[in-house]
Amino acid sequence: MSSVELQKQIDTLPEYLKKEVEDFVQSLITKSKERAILKKDLSGVLKGKIKMSDDFDAPLDDFKEYM
Repeated sequence: MSSVELQKQIDTLPEYLKKEVEDFVQSLITKSKERAILKKDLSGVLKGKIKMSDDFDAPLDDFKEYM
């Protein structure tokens, strides 16, 4: 359906239903903006906030008997 056809159909509605259509369109716009924010690239957002100890790969004392 084209925008012109949609507008013609909306024009035939009573005022209270036109208001509902307007509210619905606004909710869709808000939802679209929220999704755009959620899809924002988050790679590197924690860079520099996580630190690993120098002995991270060292064997643990708890597992000496198994090695």
